[in-house]
Amino acid sequence: MNIVHRPEQAFAQLVQWRDAGLRSGLVPTMGALHEGHLSLVRRSRAECDRTVVTIFVNPTQFGPREDFHKYPRTPEDDYQALRELEVDLVFAPSLEQLYPDGFSTFVEPPAAARRLEGEFRPGHFRGVATIVLKLFQILPASVAYFGQKDYQQLTVIRRMVDDLNVPIRVEGCPTVREPDGLALSSRNRYLTSDQRPRARCLWLALQAVKQALENGQRQVQTLETLMRDTLMDNGADRIDYARIVDANSLADLKQVDQAVVALIAVHIGTTRLIDNCFLQV
Repeated sequence: MNIVHRPEQAFAQLVQWRDAGLRSGLVPTMGALHEGHLSLVRRSRAECDRTVVTIFVNPTQFGPREDFHKYPRTPEDDYQALRELEVDLVFAPSLEQLYPDGFSTFVEPPAAARRLEGEFRPGHFRGVATIVLKLFQILPASVAYFGQKDYQQLTVIRRMVDDLNVPIRVEGCPTVREPDGLALSSRNRYLTSDQRPRARCLWLALQAVKQALENGQRQVQTLETLMRDTLMDNGADRIDYARIVDANSLADLKQVDQAVVALIAVHIGTTRLIDNCFLQV
């Protein structure tokens, strides 16, 4: 496994693969890798000739009161996990290499970024769109793999790629969960032993709304109330949102008569967790 830190090194390797007719897969991460990330790597390894993983904690997607400085960083563990999966290239740049002095150019994210996470984390998707487009420029891969746990992020990136004619295919991969349903996340390690059982409330709320839909309930307001009640009854300390929206545009709906997605963001203690579930009548 080759580990590079300079953008020009990474670019040269991807171009060499492309010129040789090899199909390359890209897995962008912020490190602190867990089985969710590794499932993306396995997907790339299965579908592509070469796989590159990025490890970079992107400061521009964190708000002023968020956890950038305490975000978990485990590079040696990450490298070992990627070696075991026979990853071909790891791109691990420094902050200065991607955001040099005087950096001032940002990507304006698409309309799908304005609500939900966009309301509670202003500027978040501006940072996400900027770093992802930078990585797509540095690493001109054939396919990029993202987890569906960050459903709105996946939607924003797909829209950006379409709008800006970026020549890369974006693939969403299923959420990987603990046995009790909790979606894997690097932030789960912030949960105390007392808080961890309460984090299951997200999964319980998603299952409750799925069951209600199967039982014939179609009114979005009723389904959203059910999600909020289930969250609070099972340990959520604060709810940022529990919404059901159009699966493609994330637009508001009054009734479920098409493909929709249920999206949740809650706080368990000081830890903010998100999850989602694709629903269809």
